[in-house]
Order: sequence, then C-alpha cells, then structure tokens
Amino acid sequence: MKQESAQSPLLATKTSGYGLLDSISSPADVRALRLDQLPELCADIRRYLIDNLSVNPGHFASSMGAVDIIVALHYVYDTPTDHLFWDVGHQAYAHKILTGRKEAFANQRKKGGISGFPSPLESEFDTFVTGHASNSISAALGRAIADRNTPGKEKCKTVAVIGDASISGGLAFEGLNNVANNPNNLLIILNDNEMSIDANVGGLHVYLSELSTSAGYNKWRSKLYKAFRRKGVVTEAGKGRIQRFANSVKSLVSGKQNIFEGLNIRYFGPFDGHDVIKIVKILNDIKDMETPRLLHLHTIKGKGYAPAEENPAKWHAPGLFDPETGEKICKDSSDSPLAWQEVFGRTLVELAHRDDRVMGVTAAMPSGTSVSRMLSEFPERTFDVGISEGHAVTFSAGLATGGKRPFTAIYSTFLQRAYDNIVNDVCIQGLPVTFCIDRAGIVGEDGVTHHGLLDIAYLRCIPNMKVASPADEETLRNLMLTSLHSDGPMAIRYPRGKATTKDWQTEMKVIEIGKGRVINEQPDSDIAVLTVGPILHEAKKAVDALRSKGIKVNLYDMIWVKPLDTDLLNRIASSHSNIVTIEDGVTTGGFGTAVTEWCRDNGFDLNIKSLGAPDSWIAHGTVAQLRHDCGYDSDGIEAAIAKLAVKNP
Repeated sequence: MKQESAQSPLLATKTSGYGLLDSISSPADVRALRLDQLPELCADIRRYLIDNLSVNPGHFASSMGAVDIIVALHYVYDTPTDHLFWDVGHQAYAHKILTGRKEAFANQRKKGGISGFPSPLESEFDTFVTGHASNSISAALGRAIADRNTPGKEKCKTVAVIGDASISGGLAFEGLNNVANNPNNLLIILNDNEMSIDANVGGLHVYLSELSTSAGYNKWRSKLYKAFRRKGVVTEAGKGRIQRFANSVKSLVSGKQNIFEGLNIRYFGPFDGHDVIKIVKILNDIKDMETPRLLHLHTIKGKGYAPAEENPAKWHAPGLFDPETGEKICKDSSDSPLAWQEVFGRTLVELAHRDDRVMGVTAAMPSGTSVSRMLSEFPERTFDVGISEGHAVTFSAGLATGGKRPFTAIYSTFLQRAYDNIVNDVCIQGLPVTFCIDRAGIVGEDGVTHHGLLDIAYLRCIPNMKVASPADEETLRNLMLTSLHSDGPMAIRYPRGKATTKDWQTEMKVIEIGKGRVINEQPDSDIAVLTVGPILHEAKKAVDALRSKGIKVNLYDMIWVKPLDTDLLNRIASSHSNIVTIEDGVTTGGFGTAVTEWCRDNGFDLNIKSLGAPDSWIAHGTVAQLRHDCGYDSDGIEAAIAKLAVKNP
C-alpha cells in the first residue's frame, strides 16, 4: 500500500495567492500565528480547497465543514508528537494542506499523487489509515493507552475526530464503552453536521441534535471534585462512583440524560464548530485533563461555499465544477449508458411493483446505490439503517424470516464489515437475502480502502452462498429476477461507473443458476478465456486484436463464480490445453482459483493463467490506469494470451 509522492505536478494548479496560507508549510507555522489571525487562515484554506477541488475532484462538503476544527487542533496540539485520529478521512483535506502537502494537494487522488485519505505511509502527521467509518475511537484509545505505558511518551495527547454519522456505527459504540475502563487522556471531538453522505437516520442523531450542557456546571463540578480530593473525601478508586452520581444530578437538573457521561466520558458542548477562536480556547482549557472527554461541535457541511451549504448531499463529492457559479461540469453525454447503480435502482423498483415481498435495504448510501429510487416510491418497504453494515445484513435476515425478499445494497469494501453477519445470520440459515454488491472491483481514485477486490474470495467459500457477476445490464436484471425466484442467499456484484449499452430495459427472465454462456467458440482453438463480470468487454477487445494477428481464442462469460457451470467447464477443459481466467478481483482465492481447483479435482492437467488483482495493496488512480498496472486491461490480456500462444503453438 505504499504511496508514491508526485515528483512533478500533474495539474497546473495555483498554490500561491492565498494570504496567510502561503506562509504555512507545517503545523509549527500555524502555531506561530496570533490567535486573531486564525479566522483569516480558515478563509484562505477554504478558497484553496474550492480552487483545487473544482478542477481535481474529491470530497468537498465534509472537508469544507471541518476547516476550523483542523486549524484549531494544529494550533493547540503539538502534532505530530500529539496524535490526531480521523474517522473516514473525508474531512481531513485541510489537515493534509497544513502538514506539508499543500503543493502536492493539487494531485491528490491521482496516480502517483497523494491519497485522498490520511495514511501513515504518506506522512508522520497521519497516525492511522482511514477510509472506513467508526474506527477512530477504538484506534485512538489504543494509542492513548500505549503512550501512557511508554516511558517518555506519557504526556502525549491523543484526539479522535468523528462525525455524527460515524459515531452511530457499532464499532464506535464498542470504543465508547471501553474508553473509561482504563486511565487515558483521550479527547473525542464529535463533528456534528447532522449529515453523513445522505441525511442521517436513527435515534442517536435526534439525541445529538438536542443535547446541551452547562459550562457553569462543568466549572462547579471540577472545583467540587478538587476540594473533595484535598480533604480526602474522594479517592481515585471512588472517582467512578462520584462521576456517576454527579451525572445523575446533572440529568435531574437539566432534564436531559447524557449518554456520554453515562459512560463516564466528560462531555463539553455543543459549541459552534466554525468559531475557531472559541474552539482554541476550549481545547486549551481541556487538553491537559487526565480523563476521557468529548467535545461536541456543530458544523455545517460545505461551510464557506453557498451551493454546498444549501445541498450538502450533492456536494459530498461533486466532481468538476465552476467555482464562480457552482455549476457542475459533466463530461458524459446525455445519451451515454446509465451507471450500473442506476440500472440496479430502476430494476429494483420494477421488481417491487411486481412483488410486494421485495424490500430495499442500504447502509447510509441510498443515493450512492440508487436505493433512493425505491425509497421514493416505496418508503414503507425501503430502509436506510445508517453506517451499520452488520445490522443491515442481520436486519435483512430478519426480514427474510418473515417471508420478505430483501435486496441489500452495500459497497463491496463496506460489506467486509458485515462478514460475520453474512455467515451466521444469513447463510447458516439459508435465508433468501440478495446481496447487491456495488463498487465491486477497482474503484479508482478513492484508492486502497475503497477498492472492492475481495468479495469473490470471501463469499465463495461460504456454504449456501451463490455468487454471480453480470457482464451487462440485461444479465444484471435477469440475475435480480432470478434471485427473487430462488431459495437461499445470493450475491450479485457489479462495478462503479457506466454500464455497457443504452438499451438496458429489456424484458427480464429467470436464468438457470450456475450456467454460463459462449461468446466466441471455434473448434481449432487451443486457448480458452473465461471471464466473470464486465471485464468481459476488455477480454473481447483483446480477443478481437489477437484474431487480427491470426491467434484464435475462444471466449466464455461464466456469469457464476458459485456454482460454477461444470458442464461448460468440462467441455472447455476437454478441448483446450490452455485456460486464461479474468476477474476484477483478487486472484488469490477468487474466480481463477475456483476454476483451477475444479480442473485439478476432476483430473484435468491444464495450463491455467489467472488474471486479476495481485496479492498486494493497490493505491489510487483511474480505473484504466490501475487495471493496466495489474495486467488485466485489454492490452494486458492480449499480452498474456499472446505469450501463451508462443509457448504453446
């Protein structure tokens, strides 16, 4: 997963003319500023973000909203000696800019440039790899306790910054539950913008919106505790009991129960997360406390750019846009094929009209997965459970026990978080949950934490699971209908981006489970190419190019990884000496492994070459660039087959 730093600019983006920001090359420069200069620095950073992200897209609204918090943190804390942990990392662009990556930021998310997420392989200021939600509290707690038990590091400070959507995730609650179990100085900053990518859901969101506390109470509480300690009334061992009693008094007086103080985590807030001077003063007041605490800050997603403030969901990652007008610049023509997600979303609505058992489930990504289409038409049968993938899967299992047919749409990389739920709650019971695995394969600029390369390998080993991948929209629709008419769990994986044809709305039909199809077959060819999923189209280009050079290759779309089409495989293995498998996933344990195992177990001694993602972490770049690097774009496929043809004329 090693990140390369750009040696020369890939984009000609202005990096000067940004006022105070021009003089900042490290957090030490931030700390050298006067306190009253910080609002100006925040404004300069926002201008820099707007100018850069308008031409090199990234995560816009969340990063604009966190600028003031980031400036305050680097002003108060001695980073990198003190440690900052970011949850997800969407909001951390200002952190990158202030920590020596201002010039490199123009090329963030591009191949050879810096990552769009924090990574310790990129900078000493990035304490932990980010990309998935809800892990910051657990990781930061571990580091805080590690420093406390390391000579010379006992005074290091640790801060976890987490959003109001991420804190609703199960792992965040597990971390919160353990924060007060051991002595530590962890500060949790709750960046509460009342948004994730789509609108937040759940009771915790409502609770956070109403939570309040008294600054006077906190001062009174601290003075009273210190007085009791001086008089020997309170010992360290009895501190927890006093905290719980004080929290009960506070709840009685305020009329509100505080979930954080109920867990023995001191709570401060809520405060304005865009008043950088106020945030600095609060941080200075509480940073030396030797107790876990939470600072609740209200922010606005897209702060400082009116179009993003007005519609933060659409400005999560807006792509190219005109910074003056806010108008988005779309490169795709209106008559281009729909995105895979859009075909899925529209087909789901069709199925819901036909069959009232159909339910739609997603985990905080209704617009990203296009489950939003069903949410609009069938709100009572569509469920966005928030950043809770494990719950989404088990909830779907519960729906299935009641005779419903849930279509559970989750990005491949995020479905990894629900593996135990898939195994124990769905597959052991053989429940008819359809896993609609979005963003399967290489996803591009989001990089290593977001590629969906592992799902074939981690699903095909589960008993009762069926795994398929359509090469085109017609097959996707047929697979969705087929899952509705079959028993047991089924996974359908498809990539990010545009599908293959404009004529997608064909009449759906139930197809035979475990049956592939012949794309091109000639009796005098000794090389068979087996693909699964849309990578078929890259293989077609390669096969056509080879045919023009006199190399004959047979091509098959297997569709199913599990169960394999054993009749077709038997025919292929009996008439070819060379097989090439191609998948947009890891070759270790993937589709190629399944074919190799079957050939071995059935007595076929063939030369099998598997193309796909290697057994190493893949950084960021365009999908085309990364497939080329991995050797399974059309050029790589052609080269691999040509080499086989030379060795086996």
